[in-house]
Amino acid sequence: MKLIWTYVKKYIGLFITGISVKLLGTLMELMIPYILEHMIDTVAPTRNLTRIIIWGIIMVAVSVATRVVNVIANKTGVRVSRLATFDIRRDLFASSIRLSGNQVDQFGLPSLTSRMTADSYNIQNFIRAVQMMGIRAPIMLIGGIAITLTMDVGLSMILCILAPIMIVIIVTISRMGIPLYKRVQTSLDKVVRVMRENITGIRVVKSLSKEDFERRRYADSNEEMTANDKRANIIMSLPGPVMTLALNIGLTLVVIIGATRVNAGVTKPGVILAFLTYFNMIMFGVMGINRLFMMASRASASAGRIEEVIIQPDDLPVLPEAEAPAPESDAFIIFDDISFGYGETLSNDSSAFAGEERQLSLDHISFEIKRGGSLGIIGATGSGKTTIINLLMRFYDPTEGHVFIDGRDIRTYEKDELRSKFGVVFQNDVVFATPLEDNIVFGRDVSAEAMRAAAEDARAAGFIEEYEDGYQHMSDIRGANFSGGQKQRILLSRALAGNPDVLILDDASSALDYKTDADLRRSIREHHSTSTSIVIAQRVSSIMYLDHILMMDEGKVLGYGTHEELLQSCPPYRDIYNTQMGEED
Repeated sequence: MKLIWTYVKKYIGLFITGISVKLLGTLMELMIPYILEHMIDTVAPTRNLTRIIIWGIIMVAVSVATRVVNVIANKTGVRVSRLATFDIRRDLFASSIRLSGNQVDQFGLPSLTSRMTADSYNIQNFIRAVQMMGIRAPIMLIGGIAITLTMDVGLSMILCILAPIMIVIIVTISRMGIPLYKRVQTSLDKVVRVMRENITGIRVVKSLSKEDFERRRYADSNEEMTANDKRANIIMSLPGPVMTLALNIGLTLVVIIGATRVNAGVTKPGVILAFLTYFNMIMFGVMGINRLFMMASRASASAGRIEEVIIQPDDLPVLPEAEAPAPESDAFIIFDDISFGYGETLSNDSSAFAGEERQLSLDHISFEIKRGGSLGIIGATGSGKTTIINLLMRFYDPTEGHVFIDGRDIRTYEKDELRSKFGVVFQNDVVFATPLEDNIVFGRDVSAEAMRAAAEDARAAGFIEEYEDGYQHMSDIRGANFSGGQKQRILLSRALAGNPDVLILDDASSALDYKTDADLRRSIREHHSTSTSIVIAQRVSSIMYLDHILMMDEGKVLGYGTHEELLQSCPPYRDIYNTQMGEED
């Protein structure tokens, strides 16, 4: 709840205004039965038409004013909840995109999505409910009892006995709600994950005719979430029927005892009528408090999940240059004895793992690239090729060893400074649902001429300029209105547009035909010769002309050298070359 209050405090003036107006409206509403009782028991017996009309006008005026004031208070409450939740979502999104690779892996993308949507929605509902019911419900309960005490102490004792019992029930049950709703949100994460996987991989599902299989898989996760939600709602709903029964019993007692007292001349009829109205108000107050506690339990669970993301520390801190080692080489990019395992922590003391069985994605990898040089990386799936890029761009820190760029340990760079050096096309990269120009420029300070030149170099200008609206042509979500080769050329345009110091192409030409791939390589050599290039590819033809080639397998280096050197010294590389190029020993 501390998180919620932190954001509400920013709008404390508006919050207090809404609460104050709601308090005024509730007090006015409490006066209506009192006025009614006064009219029946005091004014009506006088048979003074003028007094009856005046009090009738007063009652109508109070009723109308109550409605107007409550509407104003509710609008203020909605505004505060909207503004506070907007800030929460903004900060949650900002925190999510600054998470390191390890932190994203720990939370999971589906969980981050549900925190941004369902959890923030729960908080918004709670903030709104606090301002609508947080004052009204308790005042209805306490005020109703207080006023009835002034009317008839005997009848009021019924309420005084019931109210504490009901409050104890509410508080006891509500304390059970937080862990239950946390379980619901966790199971929702699973539902989102399955849904996200199916939406992303819908073509694979359809092509393999696995709709029924995926429908069952979704049904399993959905049933699990439904069961958890049902369990939570059943337990949290228990106070409702119990309190309704208690209040109805109390109401029955008020009618029976009240009728007896009226017949005995001890109580006036208007008091009984007012009592019944106040009893309904008190019932509303108790039910409102119950609902508020239910929403508080759900919001508390959601706030805890959101706070987990927002307070995540930066686990990739920037180091002062004085504390970082200096490279022993003048190469532009240096991987110095790098080992890395997903989920492991940074340690440059290899003895820390002595005697331990480790599953490493990279195992003591070293290589260097000169400024303007090029490196090709080839190997089977899971050999660690993309992991090299993840470490180079500092999405993760290595478990052992150091990475240097331009004579500095990459841990000494501010993240924006480091990543501004790169132009990159990742494997399965994303084309956003924006105009093509925005996809290529991507918010950077890139001129229209540079953007068009990049598209030309990436061999994308041809098909883009065929569209009637050219570079303003709108992309569908994930570039669904483009072919695989067109998407790759759009992504290549984005990578080249910033004229990067380091150009990284991770399987970026797999959908291109050989001629387009060859034209692309030639264009990069001619127009981006100052960029240091790292190319991950499955085709030998895409990397055989680069300065050096790294042959990877299960996180280890099988071979390193030029194409000709690897043909002589690395049998696995020679086998790939012979298979792909149609040559035999």
